[in-house]
Order: sequence, then structure tokens, then C-alpha cells
Amino acid sequence: MRADPESPRAVDDAVITTALQRLIVGVLLVAAAIAVGILVVVEADVDLDEWWNGFVSTFAFLRPLALGMDFLGGGWFATFVVPLFGVALMLSLRRPWGAVFVVIASAASAGGVQLLKAMFGRARPEDMIVVSDHGSFPSGHTANAATLAVIATVLVPRVWVALVGTAWVFAMAFSRTEVHAHWLSDTVGGALVGAGFALIVAAALTPRLAAEGDQASAVGRRPYRSVRTGASA
Repeated sequence: MRADPESPRAVDDAVITTALQRLIVGVLLVAAAIAVGILVVVEADVDLDEWWNGFVSTFAFLRPLALGMDFLGGGWFATFVVPLFGVALMLSLRRPWGAVFVVIASAASAGGVQLLKAMFGRARPEDMIVVSDHGSFPSGHTANAATLAVIATVLVPRVWVALVGTAWVFAMAFSRTEVHAHWLSDTVGGALVGAGFALIVAAALTPRLAAEGDQASAVGRRPYRSVRTGASA
């Protein structure tokens, strides 16, 4: 006899499976970021990084856009404004656990980036045209973009959200190399770190987020039912 997919037991099993999948993928992504960091430190002169740093100058006409993303993806705007906006949005939608997820995932990603920067201490490209902090690996801007993409996809699990988030990460990674603030491998590491830590936090909060999402969906459907009931009467 096949179990009802909507039974409490089946739902609980699905939530546990989702949490484990997020945890495993998140840990693997962070481990991959550390592996990339070790590689670029051991191989100080990475040929692909050197080649891309020269090739990306071909796209100098996109520099105004890259400079705009430099502001949007880091500093006080990305550290405070973006997370606070996310928290306000979640609270307005009556999703307090979504707000908690935004705060913890953002903080975990930022903390992980700073830890790895201090650990690897990689020098930035000499032709950098923006002001930035110490440590080139991993890219904090790209990590922020990846964290935001994962947060959005977890809270709004739609294909188009995932696609937009992925495009945002690639655009941010490109912009960081275009202004020569990072090597290409720094942006790869940043994307891995940002997505990895966000998924680890999502794994810990999966039961709460799932219950909250189901409740929000039920509330969203209620007015439609009320209209149908009223019309039938």
C-alpha cells in the first residue's frame, strides 16, 4: 500500500530529506572553496587568472556597470541595506523565520569570507581600480550575490528565481574581475562560499521555513475560497 504523499509522515520525511540535501551540498561547496583557495595559494601564478585579468580589459565599455555593481554588491549597502530590506520584506509577509534565515545566512557568509581572506591572504591584482579591503580570495561581492541567490531560491522556490539569481552571481563575478578587484578564481571561491554557507543555514532552518511557507500558501489561497463560498451561497 503506497503512502499518501500529503500525509504528515510523508511530509516530515520530505522535509528531512531536503534538509540533509542542503546540508551535504552546502558542506561540499564550502569544502570546494577551501580547496580552490589552497590551489591558488600553492600555485601563486595561476595561468587562467593571469589570462582572464588581461582578457577582461576588452570589456572596458562595461566599466560603468561594473562600478555600479561594486557599490551594490559590497560595503555598507550589501552589509546592511540588503539584509534589512530582506528582513522587512519577510516580516511584511508574516514570515519571521524567513527573516531569521536572511540574517543568519548573510552573517554566516560574511564571516566565512573574512575567515578565508585571513587564512589565505592572497594579493589582489596590481591594476585594481577600486578601493577594497585586504585579501583577494574569496570575493566578498560574489559571495554576497550567491548568498542572496540561494536565500531567494529557498524562500521562493521557482525556476525563474533560481535563473535570475544565477545570472546575478555571474554578473557580479564578471564585474569584480572587470574592475580588477579580484582574480577569476577569487570569484569562483566567493560563489562557492556564499552559496555553501547559505545552504548550511537553510538546512538547519528547513523545518521552520517549510512550515512557514505552507502556512503562507494556505493564507494566500484563503481569500479565493471565501469568494467561491460566497458566490455559491
